[in-house]
Amino acid sequence: MGDYRLLAKIGEGGMGVVHLAQAPDGSRLALKVLRPHIIGDDEARERLAREVSSLRRVRSPRIAEILDADPWGETPFVATRYVPGLSLHEHVRQEGPIQGDDLRHLAACLAEAVLAVHSVGVLHRDIKPSNVLLEGRSPVLIDFGLARLADDPKLTVTGWLLGTPGYLAPEILYGEDATTASDVHSWAATVVFAATGRPPFGRGPAMAIMDRVRRGEHDLTDVPGDMLPLVRAALAPDPAARPTLPTLLADLRPPRRMPRGRRPVDETTMPFALAAAGPDSDATDVIATDRHAAPLDDVQAEAETLGAGNPPTKALTSVHQAARQPYMQPAPPRPREEVPVLGDWRPPPSGTPKLQRGLLLGGLFGLVALGFAAAPYLSLALVAVAALAVRTWSWTTEAARDRTLRRGRRRWYDGPLAAASSPWYLLVATGGTLVLMLWSAALAFLVGIWLLLFGAPVEAGLLVMGAVLAFATWWGPGARRLRTPTRALVLRATRNDAVGWLVVTGVCLAAAGAGYILWTAGVTWDPQPGPPWRGGTLLGGLVRFL
Repeated sequence: MGDYRLLAKIGEGGMGVVHLAQAPDGSRLALKVLRPHIIGDDEARERLAREVSSLRRVRSPRIAEILDADPWGETPFVATRYVPGLSLHEHVRQEGPIQGDDLRHLAACLAEAVLAVHSVGVLHRDIKPSNVLLEGRSPVLIDFGLARLADDPKLTVTGWLLGTPGYLAPEILYGEDATTASDVHSWAATVVFAATGRPPFGRGPAMAIMDRVRRGEHDLTDVPGDMLPLVRAALAPDPAARPTLPTLLADLRPPRRMPRGRRPVDETTMPFALAAAGPDSDATDVIATDRHAAPLDDVQAEAETLGAGNPPTKALTSVHQAARQPYMQPAPPRPREEVPVLGDWRPPPSGTPKLQRGLLLGGLFGLVALGFAAAPYLSLALVAVAALAVRTWSWTTEAARDRTLRRGRRRWYDGPLAAASSPWYLLVATGGTLVLMLWSAALAFLVGIWLLLFGAPVEAGLLVMGAVLAFATWWGPGARRLRTPTRALVLRATRNDAVGWLVVTGVCLAAAGAGYILWTAGVTWDPQPGPPWRGGTLLGGLVRFL
């Protein structure tokens, strides 16, 4: 396969077949040959090239980093570092659950691996025990980012499920986009399996497992008490209620301070150190080992404690990097300030954010219903404008996110470029918004005609029509681009208790104001002179006939 000699088949999955291969210099690596239906056209090959371009910047001992790839060959493949160890799934099956300090060490190292992938703007999307290999007592994450290659409509429409049901986050099962919080959920499910020897959401038919995942019905029996709060929070059905990876690492590995002037001892085993050294390596490299790995903030603080007199350590370099083709030359080191901030997390106090989100969504629903009853034409126009604005924002932000994923980092011109492209996405969003509003208005109209036939009061009928309009707009055709951004805005508004209650109060007051206007002034038909059945319009004639 290319310049590599295939020695033995070591694994097989939905994405392809993995072989133990030998490079021209004699070193060994894991070479994954991708299946034809995964990488069957130029669009998929280009997507693979973009993924590799981002993933080759990952430098972490917790990751089986990409060493080579051939997206455009007759048989595309991806070559990664070979990890000679059992998968976490096989290790637990043979040796039993992992306990004590080893479990905490595995959870912290796995969190570091996922954080390393996120730091280059890529999501893993398929964290599970079979994608975690054990190198001694330390986990190594494999297959990171490649699940996105199969994120193709040609596959999803045929019933493909991209991932393992028991380790997918609930929002993915609802059809929403994966986020860093989705990988946190999968991390927690994998840690539960390592601690208990069984999946947190049980076994059985895939539909039953996915239903338990959506409802958050997990079994955390036998999870150690010191790990239980972290795992339970990370398995929260609501992505906003999950801790971020830096928060998890801070709890799993409290920062340790070394005495001034003292350096940490390198405890790397000799075979690993010799394997990493090249033939002309004169200087001794200090490698970040399992016991001394820490988040970037802790490393910087420790460096300041040690003083400026100590020379900086050198980064570990793999022997495979020297044999890479020009396509896979290492990228320049990523500046620390460009690593995306994944956000802060605090345990939700007594369900308050969830209550705020429920009240906020209920208030918006009531505002649409009462507003339509008080001023039907004006409210319908405002709902259409709001839907168009939200859908335009959804298209614009998705395009900006895709650009960031392709490049792996944000640029200074991303903001101006998003603003300049928004008129185009306004045009793109107009068609879907028109279909959605016509569908919603037609349902509301049919309900109104039915109510008129039974002689319902005008105000009560319009109130029911407004409720139907709100429901149809939220769940109608193409409404996902309205629901997902709205939920994101609601989650953002309720992250802070004070701000959340302020927004809830404002929306509820607006809904109450619409109800007050309806109660005191009746229905306002502006800009029309009166109700449609009093005019000479076709609609009025139809209503009079019915």
